[in-house]
Amino acid sequence: MKRTHSICGQEGFSLIELMIAAVIFILLCGAAFALLSVAQQRYQTESQVLNSFQEARFGLDEMVRDVNGSGYPPENSFSFATSAPPANLYASTPVAWDPSYPNIPCQIGTGGGGTCTTPGDFDMIIERDVDPWRHDGVEWTRYQLQGTVLSRAQTYKVVGGDPAGTTSPAFVPYVQNVVNNASAEQIAQFRAVYPQMFPGGNPVPIFTYICPNPTPPPASIACPLAVSNNSPVNITDVEITLIVMAPTVDAQTGQPRLIELQGRGHSLNPIQ
Repeated sequence: MKRTHSICGQEGFSLIELMIAAVIFILLCGAAFALLSVAQQRYQTESQVLNSFQEARFGLDEMVRDVNGSGYPPENSFSFATSAPPANLYASTPVAWDPSYPNIPCQIGTGGGGTCTTPGDFDMIIERDVDPWRHDGVEWTRYQLQGTVLSRAQTYKVVGGDPAGTTSPAFVPYVQNVVNNASAEQIAQFRAVYPQMFPGGNPVPIFTYICPNPTPPPASIACPLAVSNNSPVNITDVEITLIVMAPTVDAQTGQPRLIELQGRGHSLNPIQ
């Protein structure tokens, strides 16, 4: 009996098929890495936007709290005392000013108008007792926009002193990338992406001051319109607007990312 041997042909992949498979694999890997890179860039951008938002929100909340506590304690809260208290123990005004504090109140303007150097669109000095439990006197808390950095300073009130001169050496950076006072070229670029921001193509004041209306209604209006009541000693409210730009542009569009936050503080003792 003879055995018949059959050999089945087993064919492998050809070189061309292997090359085609390798090219397809490389293309798929390239597409996957490209998508991953875009996702990473997007994540970094969103993280920076979120950080900017959190920093701006913290700064805005702190400024609102400072305004809410401005003008405290008033001089009349010491009426039970047998003698007048030292001027550094009470707030003479909710918002201090320059020049001629405390004898001659200035006139608040917008866009560089008025006679006040501060308070102004981007500069404000609040007078209040930060920690009334310590009984160590009233502080001047100042916020000033320097370029794109909103800085903060806090010093003790000096009797008969100059609030602006006293606080200037104490500035520390507070909120970064604030673009309220951007140049005309920058504002045009921003409005191309955010047409609702920067009305009229003008810088947006960080601080807008509200005073009693001498001819109501309404009961209060912007201080520059309050005529005889246009003075830092009459400020009742401060409207705050912060426009903050993310440190880097959007990863997909290449456009700047901006955030606008608004708040309003009300003075406890607007008129001493």
